[in-house]
Amino acid sequence: MSGSEPTSPARSNIPRHVAVIMDGNGRWARKRSLPRHAGHRSGVKSVREVVENSARYGVEYLTLFAFSSENWRRPEEEVGMLMSLFLEALRREVADLHKNNVRLRFIGERECLDSKLNEKISNAEALTADNTGLRLQVAVAYGGRWDIVEAARSVASKVVSGEISPESIDEATFAAELQLGGAPDPDLLIRTGGEQRISNFLLWNLAYAELWFTDVLWPDFGQAEFEAALAYYSERQRRYGHTGEQLEAVKC
Repeated sequence: MSGSEPTSPARSNIPRHVAVIMDGNGRWARKRSLPRHAGHRSGVKSVREVVENSARYGVEYLTLFAFSSENWRRPEEEVGMLMSLFLEALRREVADLHKNNVRLRFIGERECLDSKLNEKISNAEALTADNTGLRLQVAVAYGGRWDIVEAARSVASKVVSGEISPESIDEATFAAELQLGGAPDPDLLIRTGGEQRISNFLLWNLAYAELWFTDVLWPDFGQAEFEAALAYYSERQRRYGHTGEQLEAVKC
């Protein structure tokens, strides 16, 4: 489903967990004859807005795809700039997130990040660990296949150690070992920038998510677009394999 004219979302049917693929920073900059890093910097404003809007509408969990494991293949200069931007954003934004009761958590292969960035990430998580408002997950150096493989390794290790038996493994056991373990699966995935794929993001967790795509580039994504995505979600009937008639019967 593509984005259309925004309408007010039904507050009675707000997704508990929203995931976002923030795409289009580079194209936004290119359209303005600016260097790519100008698009990434402008995209930080949209991050701030989507966090604020999620809290405003009562979304409990927000997961942002900031840097994929495949993004390491980008030019070294751009990768270095993105890492510097992460550091800068952490220094500038974490205090406000904490003040607004946001709990911050980073998911991904953090061993790939340099020590200074890892230190800032750990400090931000520790500072906000007891907050009870919006849960904000930021995926950095993250890949969905990597996530599943790491979870499989963790489960296998527990079997070898005798902590669990192979017969006791079920979907819940496996899901608990994923990077989003402890959080509900996303109800709604938003992707900006016009592409209509999930790009190796939360492959397990997005199994039943509603998908909303928009041509709007990430730096231009604001409250109107967010409300349009929520309005789309509010109109969906989530059946999880049941028929519509079965769900209506349950309501009765």
